Amino acid sequence: MTRSLRQSMAWIHGWLGLLAGWILFAMFVTGTTSYFRPEITRWMQPELPPNRTAPAQAAQSAVGQLLRTNAGDEQWFITLPDDRDVVTEVFAVPKPDATPAPGQRRRRAPEIVLDPATGAPVHARDTLGGEHLYRFHFQLQLPHPWGRWLAGVCAMFMLGAIISGVVTHKRIFADFFTLRWNKGQRSWLDAHNVSAVLALPYHAVITYTGLMTLVLMYLPYPLAVNYKDPSRFMREAYSMPAETPASGRPAPLVAIAPLVRDAEARLGGAASRMIIRHPGDAAATVAIGSGSDSSLSARARTVVYSGATGAILQQPIEAGPGVSTVGVMLGLHMARFAAPGLRWVLFLLGLTGCAMVGTGLLLWTAARRRPNAAPFFGLRLVERLNIATIAGLPIAIAAYFLANRLIAAGAEGRADAEVATMFYAWGAVALLQLARPARQAWRASFALGALLFAGIPVVNALTTTRGLWSSVRTGDWLFVSFDLSMLTTALVLAVAAWRAGRPRVTKAPRRAREALHV
Repeated sequence: MTRSLRQSMAWIHGWLGLLAGWILFAMFVTGTTSYFRPEITRWMQPELPPNRTAPAQAAQSAVGQLLRTNAGDEQWFITLPDDRDVVTEVFAVPKPDATPAPGQRRRRAPEIVLDPATGAPVHARDTLGGEHLYRFHFQLQLPHPWGRWLAGVCAMFMLGAIISGVVTHKRIFADFFTLRWNKGQRSWLDAHNVSAVLALPYHAVITYTGLMTLVLMYLPYPLAVNYKDPSRFMREAYSMPAETPASGRPAPLVAIAPLVRDAEARLGGAASRMIIRHPGDAAATVAIGSGSDSSLSARARTVVYSGATGAILQQPIEAGPGVSTVGVMLGLHMARFAAPGLRWVLFLLGLTGCAMVGTGLLLWTAARRRPNAAPFFGLRLVERLNIATIAGLPIAIAAYFLANRLIAAGAEGRADAEVATMFYAWGAVALLQLARPARQAWRASFALGALLFAGIPVVNALTTTRGLWSSVRTGDWLFVSFDLSMLTTALVLAVAAWRAGRPRVTKAPRRAREALHV
């Protein structure tokens, strides 16, 4: 090999970043917003009041409602409310139907949303809320399991790009303090270096832990070799109760609230979920798990009680080293444990990841653009994909939020319509920008994004009673923070539109060209 190690790493770094860059940008943006997934959902359901109900009361109210309406079900999965999730969510699994006819599928468990205090069904607009952005972050709106596989491949590319980038930049700490404006290619290189070095530990941890969240899908063979019975693995790894058949003898459920309070004392944290099997049967079981917001690990421990007598059937199981390690990695990635201040810090660090990937994509085109020379096909293709992704995705997210307010609250299939609006808007921007020169397309796309984000607080004030000024007067800081975040995003995009219209600087100093090895 005639190339040095640093030159080889630079080549690897550039191509890994380019090939996965557009998907990684989308994953970083939607993953960063997912730090506030429950808050986004609450904003997109303005009919929901704040939650002031203890988990024990919410559990008792939910079970009382389910006994009246779903007494014949086989199983209830109940997610209890907390300070961030303000409703009780239930997946009620019906008893198995008779063997379905060829071509038919078994009925899916319907989702039931209940008021924590009364147990009555909650009447709020149908929306996927922050859950859609969270799911897109690692599923990319593709059928299972292809989206997760593609996200995993891109995460592996990202990890390789981080390692090769560290090897490439021998002046990595000096680059941290170097940011020169209006220098064309040199400025993009400085911005890429600063955004990468500023949060390098965060980028490495978030990428590696992201891979670990789906490690069982990427590496299924150890599980298949060591666990012939998958249910045994679920019991040992996730503290899931053993699935016992119904006895056929009716027996009423014991009071649930005392069981929840007892479980919280044993687990050392607030209860977050319950699984009730065979309600109304003598063999009924009640599994109660603690929340991940009280621990760095996302793997919650579980206590199992008899649903007929209230006796403890299974004490909390301490997970082994492997499961505990993966639980901590998942907890670090999702940051459910983080208090509001730390969550904002992680959000800002996530934005540096967006900037790192975005500036890397822009640097690729800046390094290959030559004065007074027609751009080659690859350069034109990358630049158009950059516009469609970097400028188009914010427009799509703004359209998603606006659709939540503009589609009638009681419309049929409105949740799917909101998601469709997001992707139609994204596709429209990707196509329409092809009709304009690249610089004008950048400027127009950023300006449109700024206009849409600035319009979100206005539309919210016109369509709900929780506008910015009303929220300030009532101390509704969630809605205040959301509107201010939208206005801040609009300001950033407006500045980007202004700078995109300025004359382009194409000449770079010799040292900048050498650092890029172009």
